[in-house]
Amino acid sequence: MSRLIFFCLIGALVYYFGFIRGRGSSAPDSSAGVAPAQDMVRCARCGLNLPRSEALGSSRAWACSAEHLPGPGA
Repeated sequence: MSRLIFFCLIGALVYYFGFIRGRGSSAPDSSAGVAPAQDMVRCARCGLNLPRSEALGSSRAWACSAEHLPGPGA
């Protein structure tokens, strides 16, 4: 009977310390792998939203690809 109590105490200690360690590390680290926010623009032809750094065109008309760039008469 004393062995059962001993192993229950060991199990409770392992669970308690595991719970404390797990609770402390469950919060995401704000400095690890977080990309800064980027301005989004909308393609003038299809309406796709994409980051400005990936868009083609200018502030007059943005496009998601070369096929969606407005022509010279547009």
